Amino acid sequence: MPELPEVETTRRGIDAVATGHRLKRLVVHETRMRWPIPTDMAQRLQGQVVRACKRRGKYLLLEFDEGTQLVHLGMSGSLRSVMQGELLRKHDHVEWEFEHATLRLHDPRRFGAVLWHSKSDGPIEQHPLLSKLGVEPFDPAFDAAHLKRGLEGRQMSIKQALLAGDVVVGAGNIYASESLFRARIHPKTQAARVSLARCSRLVEAIRSTLSDALDSGGSTLRDYVNATGEAGAYFTLHAAVYERAGEPCRVCQTVIKRFVQGQRATYFCPNCQKI
Repeated sequence: MPELPEVETTRRGIDAVATGHRLKRLVVHETRMRWPIPTDMAQRLQGQVVRACKRRGKYLLLEFDEGTQLVHLGMSGSLRSVMQGELLRKHDHVEWEFEHATLRLHDPRRFGAVLWHSKSDGPIEQHPLLSKLGVEPFDPAFDAAHLKRGLEGRQMSIKQALLAGDVVVGAGNIYASESLFRARIHPKTQAARVSLARCSRLVEAIRSTLSDALDSGGSTLRDYVNATGEAGAYFTLHAAVYERAGEPCRVCQTVIKRFVQGQRATYFCPNCQKI
């Protein structure tokens, strides 16, 4: 699944293409996404100018005068700029046509979403899909004290607490494993037992992991591509544990282990990350 670095990389790409430009038309080839695309969306948005392209968690937010379009890439989707006249591919479900460029949403599994939030419905932050999200990882409010408060009383593992996304967004499955390795915290550690000092290490680890991922354009898992059709290089450049089971730890040479938590693969070093 595209995680925060992949979504942010996509946001930066489409921001350069779309912001400040008038949408000639929205073409919906397939309405059956995770939630049905509203039938009146194309007519509503025709001729409107994209005022900003933002991100909240894994949601892309295209701001128009009359409201905000929420776009989610689902499990294996991508939103990219294509050449004028480029043939439509199978699973290209939605197109944003501008005078100078076209954006296409490609989603083989149709787990993604394209939704509309009118200004009359209140601030976009109040949308049900966004209202309960945790703080952004690069927000100054995300510090050791915030993380410690969010983990208090939680009996689940620290890995599962990060994946929940209601304390901090962005530490999805890939980057949670990598961040916990950098912070030297075992992924099975009970969330409530993570000390303030370890919370401080984990905050810095999450930020540095996501920053490295952004610098390298995200991951290369599945068929993720950014807004210009390029794959990321995070795993080539930075991965310490994720998908490295059976290989030696880059720090201590201990064999990296893999196990399943909540139906998701977790990777860790038994020596560097003692429980």
